[in-house]
Amino acid sequence: MRALGVLRAVELVAAEDTRHSQRLFDAHGIRAKTLALHEHNEQEGATRVIALLQGGQSVALITDAGTPAISDPGARLVARVQEAGLRVVPVPGPCAAIAALSASGLTAPHFHFHGFLPPRPGARRAALDGLRGIAASLVFYEAPHRVRETVADLADVLEPAREIVFARELTKLFEQIARMPLSEATAWLDADANRQRGEFVLLVGPAPAAEGIPPEAERVLRLLLAELPLKSAARLAADITGLAKNALYEHALRLKG
Repeated sequence: MRALGVLRAVELVAAEDTRHSQRLFDAHGIRAKTLALHEHNEQEGATRVIALLQGGQSVALITDAGTPAISDPGARLVARVQEAGLRVVPVPGPCAAIAALSASGLTAPHFHFHGFLPPRPGARRAALDGLRGIAASLVFYEAPHRVRETVADLADVLEPAREIVFARELTKLFEQIARMPLSEATAWLDADANRQRGEFVLLVGPAPAAEGIPPEAERVLRLLLAELPLKSAARLAADITGLAKNALYEHALRLKG
């Protein structure tokens, strides 16, 4: 109700897609003028918005879905408005990441929001490898045409015993939330073509404890094993992490096996 009140009160609404937003306005009797502000014109749009604000007008910012500046346009506009000495007021609204977390069933006390992974396979796998040691649930956004390859990379790079949650089409007609071991994720997607449709939040739980080996230590050990003999890798991993060399050596044997 507060958001609708704001949209009715302002002189201008900066919107990611004015045609999309007009449907909302028509449904709720909102008469504000609109300005297109998206990733390709945000700097130019920010200049216009600042001029309007300095002239005493009020402007609202919305995106097509979710919250502005959260994997959506708006962060540069907010920064520039603040730098101009003008006030930015948040109006709480839908956020796919938080909605997905609340219904995920993951119990980790912390989460790490990453948003969209790189589209290229090599860069995507490198980004995932850098996230392996984070002791929190990982939160990603993904588009339908890339979700299968992203999930395949998640299964290859991260521990297969982790849990993954697919949160698809949140708040829409075909909303679906499904939780399973990461090792089963690709098969689940392939079992029904409809499961690869829509906008996705992918949530991956933290790595289970590997017999006292913390996730970051295992990541270091895996990197060393890729380049060095097993004994050398275990010795260097012990020097880097401060863990017992024998425990790392035994774990390296299991990884190699």
